[in-house]
Amino acid sequence: MALILIAGCDSEAEKAKEKDAAKLKASASTAVCAKDAKAVQPPTAFPAAFPLPAGMVVTSAEDRGTGGLVVTGVTATGFKDVLKGLQTDLPAKGFTPKNGETEPHDAESNWSSTDYDGRWAIRELSQCGNQTLVSVVARKK
Repeated sequence: MALILIAGCDSEAEKAKEKDAAKLKASASTAVCAKDAKAVQPPTAFPAAFPLPAGMVVTSAEDRGTGGLVVTGVTATGFKDVLKGLQTDLPAKGFTPKNGETEPHDAESNWSSTDYDGRWAIRELSQCGNQTLVSVVARKK
């Protein structure tokens, strides 16, 4: 019975990952460039210590209940610099990355902290002079 429960959890986690990846891909095709972005406030429950990339304009903030808090935005910082920053800043701020994947124009990783589990994903916005779309999901433990 435990094996079925574990498989069920993995299946649900995989479905959530696929949904988040599809949403980021769709967002990239319709994303506005940093100079045109309209800022919104992240949910107050979003982890304040999470190291969002420098200059990121939060363009969307959503509370999905048990699915977590989702913050999406754009930064004029290039993809490679955003990736390097996340890889460096997350551990320095108490967020442990795990199960990451990097491709030439997008990357993603799960992460955890004392109070949250989550996932970040980034995608290069070639239509914006190689700016970067950033999406972070945070679920309270």
